[in-house]
Formats: sequence, C-alpha cells, structure tokens
Amino acid sequence: MPRQPSHPARRVRETVLAAPEVVQVKASTFKDTCLQLLDDVRDRRIEIVVTKHGKPVARVVPADVEAPSSRGFMRGTVIAYGDIVSPDFESWGDLG
Repeated sequence: MPRQPSHPARRVRETVLAAPEVVQVKASTFKDTCLQLLDDVRDRRIEIVVTKHGKPVARVVPADVEAPSSRGFMRGTVIAYGDIVSPDFESWGDLG
C-alpha cells in the first residue's frame, strides 16, 4: 500500500512555457496559400499543422525557434511532499 504524504503537496515553482498559436490547415489549402502562410509563421510567430484527411502530417514553425535545452528543461515542475531524505520508520513497522 503506498504511503500517503503527511504534508499536502505544494508546487515548488511553476513555469509557464509560451505556447505559440497553432493553426490547422488542410494540405490543399496549404498548397494554394503556401507563401502567405509562411509569411504568417514568420510575422505572427504562429505554428501551422498541415493535415491530410484530418490527420496531421507536417508542422511548420518559425525558423529561429529553438528546442528546449536538455539541461534544466524540467526546472520548476517538481512537487514537494515534505522531507524526502530522512528515513520513514512508520511505513516499515517493527522489524526487530
């Protein structure tokens, strides 16, 4: 049986990642208006998802968007449940 935390969960720090506006476009529409859509991606900083038969097949994002760093990309997402270092003798019971 999993141990219930003695302290209520609290978020240590919360980060908000700026998500771009996502626009879904049919492949036929993308084909007809490709240059205008590429200008919109650059100028309005939007993301375009191109679909065929309702299923996503490609994603167009601004060229200077970088992938998150592998170092520290989860910073601010930890939930603390009190002391995680000290031993918890209660959950082991009397072993002696």
